[in-house]
Amino acid sequence: MTETTVVLILVVITALGFDFTNGFHDTANAMATSIATGALRPKVAVLLSAVLNLVGAFLSVEVALTVTNAVVRIQNSDGTPAAELTADGGLGLLLIVLAGLVGGILWNLFTWLLGLPSSSSHALFGGLIGAAVAGLGWAGVKWTGDGSKLDGVIGKVILPGIMSPIVAGVVAAAGTWMIFRIVAGVATRFTDGGFRWGQIGSASLVSLAHGTNDAQKTMGVITLALIAAGEWTDTGAIPFWVKVSCAVAIALGTYLGGWRIIRTLGKGLVAISPPQGMAAESASAAVILTSSHLGFALSTTQVATGSILGSGVGRPGARVRWSVAGRMVSAWVITLPAAGLAGAVMWWISDLIGGLAGALAIFAVLVLLAGFMYHRSRREPIDHNNVNDDWDAPATPRATAGTAS
Repeated sequence: MTETTVVLILVVITALGFDFTNGFHDTANAMATSIATGALRPKVAVLLSAVLNLVGAFLSVEVALTVTNAVVRIQNSDGTPAAELTADGGLGLLLIVLAGLVGGILWNLFTWLLGLPSSSSHALFGGLIGAAVAGLGWAGVKWTGDGSKLDGVIGKVILPGIMSPIVAGVVAAAGTWMIFRIVAGVATRFTDGGFRWGQIGSASLVSLAHGTNDAQKTMGVITLALIAAGEWTDTGAIPFWVKVSCAVAIALGTYLGGWRIIRTLGKGLVAISPPQGMAAESASAAVILTSSHLGFALSTTQVATGSILGSGVGRPGARVRWSVAGRMVSAWVITLPAAGLAGAVMWWISDLIGGLAGALAIFAVLVLLAGFMYHRSRREPIDHNNVNDDWDAPATPRATAGTAS
């Protein structure tokens, strides 16, 4: 077994690990409001979301091998790896991708530990950008397009990241305001049941959209690595086993729930009622699907957060916790540079040690830090039993076996 083959295996394992963290990190995007309002029981909600993520991962086979080419220059226009990065059997490209994935995972786990709904997509792009800058210099990043369309880091990542939560928030605020105007004077007991059913439908649509989007990014990264190592040659197709493994990884991560982030989105921002929840989820689904159609590297986390915040603004008298919102916005702003720094540091470590030993070293760093953060999370566990406890009172776990915070 060659060095390149071993590093390729590490890249595949790490990519599936990122897909897994993406799943539990983003469950809250679809199901936080449904859990908070009681439309779905917590375990039922994450199971439904997991199934729909699994299905969604198979709905789109148009996975662009340019998923990284939109922001870093490691591929040609036809999706094949750049020749200078495959001169050593693809080892150079594999180390950049591995370092970027490690950086993205570490940031995902850190923000999960803090209960902050940061963007998994931005963590992935940030890690790859940092590793590419460290390995190839600033010219290794496509900062802007050629002027004919929105492209590069600015057009595909930063602008959508700024605009999408604002648009989602405005849509959710308008929808919430209209709903409460329409049902004014109607007894709550007559309206909440219908809105809860509406929440289930809208949350399911968000979960399905998430599967068609985020799982595809990991499929693209793994396929790029296979091409770099000479194990795959078709730049217009994805190996079936890659589709299956990525779909299962994101579904398993989703089923574990990411309860800390669900609690923050469902309870920390604003007290959610069924009409607000339906308005927020409908706005999220509309913005995500529209942006996917336009090809933007959208953060579903930022969209969901903006929608929930907008639903609070749109309901007269609702209490919005702006301090919690401020923490979330801070996480949004620093995700790209923080994950980029982590990716760069990982690449420098692998380059300093060199070859297979360098790849094994950063993989070991990932395992150790991931283990530490999981152990730290056990001090104040959050699971399906206490995820809906009042935000202003400490969450009191009653059973934690077999669950993830």
